[in-house]
Amino acid sequence: MKQYIGVDIGGTKIAIVKGDELGNVTQKIRFENNGCVKDCLDRILAAVKEMGKADAIGISCGGPLDAQKGLILSPPNLPGWDEIAIVEMLENATDTPTFLQNDADACALAEWKFGAGQGTKNMIFLTFGTGLGAGLILGGALYSGTCGMAGEVGHMALEKDGPVGYGKAGSFEGFCSGGGLRQLGVAKARQMLDAGLTPSFCPDESALSAVTAQRVAECANEGHEDALAVYRQCGEMLGRGLAVLVDILNPERIVIGSIYARAGHLLDEAMYKTLAEQALPQSLKACTIVPAALGESIGDVAALSVAVNGLQRRN
Repeated sequence: MKQYIGVDIGGTKIAIVKGDELGNVTQKIRFENNGCVKDCLDRILAAVKEMGKADAIGISCGGPLDAQKGLILSPPNLPGWDEIAIVEMLENATDTPTFLQNDADACALAEWKFGAGQGTKNMIFLTFGTGLGAGLILGGALYSGTCGMAGEVGHMALEKDGPVGYGKAGSFEGFCSGGGLRQLGVAKARQMLDAGLTPSFCPDESALSAVTAQRVAECANEGHEDALAVYRQCGEMLGRGLAVLVDILNPERIVIGSIYARAGHLLDEAMYKTLAEQALPQSLKACTIVPAALGESIGDVAALSVAVNGLQRRN
């Protein structure tokens, strides 16, 4: 069985794994991203060499990037990673075919091959974590677009104004992400405090900076109406964004990760209600919406999936 190496580059952690084409991880090296680009690149290269021989290397990294040229192009969560020719670096050092994909595309490949999207030909994966991005599997293959920017659904405007995400007020990411939920929570808390009420997740104005999506979810799970209202608002906007994707791409499955995988029960009622109101009935009937299945292992499997997919397409 072929062996693959995966490199998962994040803003705080970097992981290098070795595994097979079934997504089974046999070796792993993980270290902190200390903010020094040269040091991180040197440690990635050393770890890859320590893994030994492989048939291909896959790299998963937040965008923007140029997958065709193998360049990392100044991702906001990776300061200083400006036009890093990481594919060329690894290929020259290891003489191994190397492939690069943004993290949403990589996670889409992982869930499609090994997780909740198995057996589908048309699947959308939504990150729904710190931000919101999509990986698109269309016609049984990853679709990245003309310049690798397909799937940037977080930039879609859902309202003229609202929480800011992807640099745009009222965007899909602004309403449906960890940062978006925090902003919705802060707005709800301010509204209640101004009315002389005490929010369940924010005792006073000095605590506004401590509001998080997780804290609001904890209070929602305890049954507090103010916290439930925040998640209902997010669920409604999630349904609105999904309706656009369902109508345009007619997928058979939408797989949603991170926050949805943990808190889908707080979002589903409003999400499905909005979907029923706004999506084409025939397209909606053909589509199932499910949480991601790979959990905490998705980053490792995603990076391996980039290697597997890249080698298969090259051959």
